[in-house]
Amino acid sequence: MVNEYTGPPPQELETFLPKDQQKNGISTYKVAPAAPSDAENGTLPDFDPFKERRVDHPTTDMDTLTHLLKASLGTGILAMPMAFSYAGLITGIFATILTALICTHCAYVLVKCAHTLYRRTRKTSMNFSEVAENAFVNGPRWSRPWAQFMKKFINYGLFVTYFGTCSVYTVIIAANIREVIEHVFDIHDQDERVYIALLLIPLILLSWVPNLKYLAPFSTVANLFMGVGLLITLYYLTTDMPDINSRPLHTSLLKLPPFFGIVIFAMEAIGVVMPLENSMKTPQHFIGICGVLNQGMAGVTLVYILLGFIGFVKYGDDAKGSITLNLPIEELKAQIVRILIALAVFCTFGLQFYVCLEIGWEGIKNKFTKRPVLVNYVMRTVLVTSAVLLAVAVPTIGPFVGLLGAFCFSILGLLVPIVIEMVTYWDQGFGKYYWIIWKNIFITFFGIIALYFGSKSSIEDIVALYRQTE
Repeated sequence: MVNEYTGPPPQELETFLPKDQQKNGISTYKVAPAAPSDAENGTLPDFDPFKERRVDHPTTDMDTLTHLLKASLGTGILAMPMAFSYAGLITGIFATILTALICTHCAYVLVKCAHTLYRRTRKTSMNFSEVAENAFVNGPRWSRPWAQFMKKFINYGLFVTYFGTCSVYTVIIAANIREVIEHVFDIHDQDERVYIALLLIPLILLSWVPNLKYLAPFSTVANLFMGVGLLITLYYLTTDMPDINSRPLHTSLLKLPPFFGIVIFAMEAIGVVMPLENSMKTPQHFIGICGVLNQGMAGVTLVYILLGFIGFVKYGDDAKGSITLNLPIEELKAQIVRILIALAVFCTFGLQFYVCLEIGWEGIKNKFTKRPVLVNYVMRTVLVTSAVLLAVAVPTIGPFVGLLGAFCFSILGLLVPIVIEMVTYWDQGFGKYYWIIWKNIFITFFGIIALYFGSKSSIEDIVALYRQTE
């Protein structure tokens, strides 16, 4: 609903409300709706965005939970035993819980702010960058000039990070398949790039799955493959386990930052949070004490703790970056684990790539109003082909994407959501004793630690990579 005001421009509107027309010094301005009447949350109570939302193929709560589990239970979980070697058994448990609480809280904050902004702007859905943009546009005066910058920063950051991650996925899939084939068929002269290139057609077909509703079965299959693979891995880990007392319960505080870096980047899935919420039949069920977000992250946290704890007890400081590398390749069960992990990563590709597709399509859809479906599928094909070609050209891209992920996920996953929260609720205060500010200061400190040590670890991997090639 828009009100009109005719006359000299009001002082408070000059900097951010556009002119519709100007004649003889008299301007007509489009004025935002009156101040919200709901003093508690600053929303318009007569508008229910969830009843007004129209989604062609909405996902159920179970579909969304399946996607969330797959997004958070990625290959990063295989690094948990090594992460525990930095923290110790007891500290590792509590530090994993703390990290999960912070990551979950930041995702919760993002969705909560989105729900508030839906009502303020009378919109029914927004992606991550649109939440930031609308928070800054509707926030305090100082924030408004930064709205477009925040939108572009988030879009570019998410696109580049997830595009690079998908390119790395092709390397991971090819590497696991190659390792098994070389051992079984005694073939050792085949270039890894051949295995990567052979994935092009299957990945293109996967990218053609039109929406998250139809991607849900792939996430289910991926969870099944990953679950069976982890169960076989746990079998190895629990066979001939050493005494728990042989492993330290605690380590030096100086070793904790690398632990947090590993766990954050393993758990973080901020890029898929808003696409999942936007596709839900009942988006109000995403947050809440028993909401989809809390259910999914609680399960993910338990699995992370279990694998990290048992893996560290089994291998101690010898635990490798992927615990499957500790398994004997000459045994059939270990080969099955590698194949299952490869298949799980393949099925996950579609969900991770959906972030890139959504951002890419949002950027070009207004330029291709004729035959939009055809253009959309051409875009999907081009993007997947580009990701595979990047992996073929640079099979050692992993450490570089790790550096990018350390930078983007620390900022986008932890720091940006709390900035959005501060701007969204700026006029409503920050709670008794300013507890929201203190909470966000702590998260900022945590995010900076993750940024520094995640970047440091990736840079060390890049340096080690180039030393090997010299």
